[in-house]
Amino acid sequence: MPTQPIDQRSAWRDLASHAGTMRERHLRDLFEAEPSRHLRFTRSAAGLTLDLSKQRWSAETLTRLLALAEQADVPGAIQRLLGGERVNLSEDRPALHTALRLPQDASLVVEGEDLVPGVHRTLDRMETMVERFHTGQWRGATGRAIRDVVNLGVGGSDLGPLMVTHALSDYRLRDVHRVGVHFASTMDGSQLADCLARLDPETTLFVLSSKSFTTIDTLSNARTARDWLMSRLEGEEGVDAELVMRQHFIGVSASPEKMAEWGIAPAHQLEFWEWVGGRYSLWGGIGLPIALVVGMPRFRELLAGAHALDEHFRTAAPSDNLPVLLALAGVWNVNFLDIRAHSILPYDGRLEYFAAYLEQLEMESNGKSVTAEGREVDYSTCPVLWGQLGPNAQHAFYQLLHQGTQAVECDFIAPLRRYDEVTDDATRRHLKGQHRLTLANCFAQSRLLALGDDAIDEPGERPGHKRYRGNQPSTTLLLDELTPATLGALIALYEHKVYVQATIWGINPFDQWGVELGKQIAGETQRILEERRGAEAMDASTRALIEAAWAADSNGKVAT
Repeated sequence: MPTQPIDQRSAWRDLASHAGTMRERHLRDLFEAEPSRHLRFTRSAAGLTLDLSKQRWSAETLTRLLALAEQADVPGAIQRLLGGERVNLSEDRPALHTALRLPQDASLVVEGEDLVPGVHRTLDRMETMVERFHTGQWRGATGRAIRDVVNLGVGGSDLGPLMVTHALSDYRLRDVHRVGVHFASTMDGSQLADCLARLDPETTLFVLSSKSFTTIDTLSNARTARDWLMSRLEGEEGVDAELVMRQHFIGVSASPEKMAEWGIAPAHQLEFWEWVGGRYSLWGGIGLPIALVVGMPRFRELLAGAHALDEHFRTAAPSDNLPVLLALAGVWNVNFLDIRAHSILPYDGRLEYFAAYLEQLEMESNGKSVTAEGREVDYSTCPVLWGQLGPNAQHAFYQLLHQGTQAVECDFIAPLRRYDEVTDDATRRHLKGQHRLTLANCFAQSRLLALGDDAIDEPGERPGHKRYRGNQPSTTLLLDELTPATLGALIALYEHKVYVQATIWGINPFDQWGVELGKQIAGETQRILEERRGAEAMDASTRALIEAAWAADSNGKVAT
């Protein structure tokens, strides 16, 4: 029997009525009415502190939102996710990225199989590989030690490892054979071409990361990399194509058969499973570049931090549950305050790629307009996400946040402590001063967004062009410090937030059929471009674009 749409439930109707009164209330009035409201709306877990007091809501709002979560069976959905039930309905399988960070002594039996031993076999194989690199024992076809690893992947096979390796740059290993880690994702080859121009083929290895091992972006780059290696190494004394393939390629995929067909040696394959979505996959073999940068002990700390947040998600009451509360704030803004834009603003340069990571995680997961039962939704789902490092964004788009006409929800993210490990006293003092300056900007910006002109202690009437309306909602998320463990918890927090929102909206966050359709149409268009026939079936605009490409290919320049 189909479930009742969430917007027809009593809790939704109550919230819609309640929102009518809350839209007229300003955050400055909410703080004046309850000066200690930060205590009511702040929660901590796994090295994270979540301050939701600058959201445009009240205690009554949160009570009504928790009732909505109860009517949507969020508590049951949490247990179904973590218990291995088939929550990915359109593909009829579980979504078990959380299994990738279970400790070795845990057990998770799903449909008769304990998944934990297989997960740790892959981690152990990763560790063996990483040790070979770090001891200089992984050698290329000519016998020289590998010094550079290029990760070829796209989407979750690129954004996750890229984001984490940058975020944990302070933990880069110093006392090992150094291996440079690089990333190339774009199908046009521009990133790969830059790598090939700088790297030595004798000491370069490529990691092909693709869940299906059919992703055209990745395989296109992989073929170019293979030809680059073969043209430079094959023919060297004792070197043949088989040796080049064995020593210069690692594959990470859910399809061992396709990896083998491509020529990747079985011993150099890392497997992950169909029950892990690409954008949720950095916790396993896709995380090999992370382990190459920080080492396997630190990689396991990343997993442990995520697992700590998983356990919090599993056991905490909804009213104290960080992912549930963060998700409810988003639902309140999108569905009841009509705020459809969300900006991610980290105040730490190491989190430079975190906004891009969340753009995929949230918009690919929850950018849906049809429920899991196939019914078109009559309400908004995922907002548009974007972001940038907060200190840089202050000089870019904060003008719109403070004085524009578009309401935007913001997430401010910052570590409380930094630079304690710097040994030189003077340098440490200067750097810690810079960190305090960064925190001051983070806290001040969220305050000004909330309170507007009331945050400014300045006598007299301000002219219109200097007025700040305030009342822009925001969340402040503090890490005790940025470590592998707290980064793991931070990522898991947003993963679970996405799941809670999907549960409330009744959508499936674990498929991406819109992406798949785009790939299909691109394949058809590529065939027309290459075969130079079939364009007559296209619309007039696309046909003209194809003909322009044909003309450019024929003449060596774009036709005018």
